Amino acid sequence: MWACGISRLARQLQAPGRAQNFDRHGIEDEAAIEEEEAEVDRAAGSVAGSAATEAGVVVAAEDHEAASAAIEVDEGVHEVVEAHHAVAEVATEVDEEEREAVAEVLAQRVDRELHPGVFVARGKEDLLVTKNLTPGEAVYGEKRISIDTPAPVSGDAATNGDSAPMATKTEYRVWNPFRSKLAAGILGGLEDIHMKPGSKVLYLGAASGTSVSHVADIVGPTGTVFAVEFSHRSGRDLINMATHRTNVIPIIEDARHPLKYRMLVSMVDCIFADVAQPDQARIVGLNAHQFLKVGGGVVVSIKANCIDSTAPPEQVFAREVGKLREERIKPKEQLTLEPFERDHAMVVGVYQRSG
Repeated sequence: MWACGISRLARQLQAPGRAQNFDRHGIEDEAAIEEEEAEVDRAAGSVAGSAATEAGVVVAAEDHEAASAAIEVDEGVHEVVEAHHAVAEVATEVDEEEREAVAEVLAQRVDRELHPGVFVARGKEDLLVTKNLTPGEAVYGEKRISIDTPAPVSGDAATNGDSAPMATKTEYRVWNPFRSKLAAGILGGLEDIHMKPGSKVLYLGAASGTSVSHVADIVGPTGTVFAVEFSHRSGRDLINMATHRTNVIPIIEDARHPLKYRMLVSMVDCIFADVAQPDQARIVGLNAHQFLKVGGGVVVSIKANCIDSTAPPEQVFAREVGKLREERIKPKEQLTLEPFERDHAMVVGVYQRSG
């Protein structure tokens, strides 16, 4: 059987027509396979190309976004640089202002005393000043001026030829007349404010202590200022100011009831009143009868609108002067506080026990 099978296979292989058909079909199959592979390769190439194109578009978009972000960063850096330049310009302006302020302060000199404890500083502008009771400290942000004061030379030192002692610095505080009725009255030409170093002053309507601090400078460490204020909010600022100025005694009480603080106040040399109430003359009289020495001074700031807003200011001032006379206060001076205060007047008088 095996021999017959082998012989048949040999005959088939030897037949020429059969061999050609076998080869042709084989070649056709190979060609088809190659075309399919080529088509597959072309399809893969087109897919790869489209993918690469899409990838390129994405990369380009990402590059564009990155470039835009870089431009934004550059703009931000540019803005920061401009901001630094602006800050530098402001700092330069501030430095120039500080230098001008220092030069102005150095050019100041105190050469005149308007009243005991109240001075005029000469310089680019004439300024009203008081000698600072607590050097190095400001009360309400006011400007301070330091002046070199030559120390006195004793006769022995001059005879022996010793070197002159070192000059000392004296600090003064600028007194703003637009923030203080008393300062406005002094610049207006008051002849006597009845305050001097060593005086005891009863200040009615002390508010937060702006003017009180300057009165404390005037009376000095040997004097006393009894500061009465009804408002608790302003009273807190007054108390804070008094912690640095030991000659100020803050009293948070109604000035209409002087008996409530009679244990705190001694006899005084002067009463200053700025209470802006319709019954202001009566309030001043009550406190004068209780605390003011005979012959003591009374300085009253009158605000016409707070007393009678319907009458002309001149009539209001005249009526208030008449009420002060009834309280045994003899008027000595009267002036308006223009241009510092509108519809305000300052009246200065002397207290008398007898009618």
